Amino acid sequence: MKDKIKKLTLSAMFMAIGLALPFLTGQIKTVGNMLCPMHIPVLLCGLICGWQYGAAVGLILPLLRSATFGMPPMYPTAIAMAFELMTYGLVIGVLYSRSRWKCVIALYRSLIAAMLAGRAVWGIVQIVLLGLGGSVFTFRAFMVGAFLNAIPGIILQLVLIPAVMVALNRTGLVRFTPAPKTPEEA
Repeated sequence: MKDKIKKLTLSAMFMAIGLALPFLTGQIKTVGNMLCPMHIPVLLCGLICGWQYGAAVGLILPLLRSATFGMPPMYPTAIAMAFELMTYGLVIGVLYSRSRWKCVIALYRSLIAAMLAGRAVWGIVQIVLLGLGGSVFTFRAFMVGAFLNAIPGIILQLVLIPAVMVALNRTGLVRFTPAPKTPEEA
């Protein structure tokens, strides 16, 4: 019970961070789109609290932010982001929790897989939503939206998330479990 309360509290904190972070970049829409500020707390939530919490925060965050602040626009952006961020939280949480060792290598594997899966889901949802609205979502639009425009955000996530996890490990709030040493290393 105590662990569930801790995870709920941390999830609420990640939700609050996700609601607030876009204000730092939101004044310049292009910068906000490039840095993907809502992605960071969702990925951290999936790592720290587990896939259930990461997926829930990821699903709710863009919808709540759209309903509360009007950004991102609900259709199609917030809806597509909800599925994308839910996938981030779910995939990173599942992969990292099932890793034999909790270390930076497992963290990067989980992070990269989650980022690819989330972007793929975003593209699929965009195809469906825009198709229902009578528009077309091309492969070029997918590549530009998912990867080219997001390069600064991808780099930021690949640097910041492991740095935060290493710092949390050093403080003892999150523990890495390294692989056993080989006889040569001992």
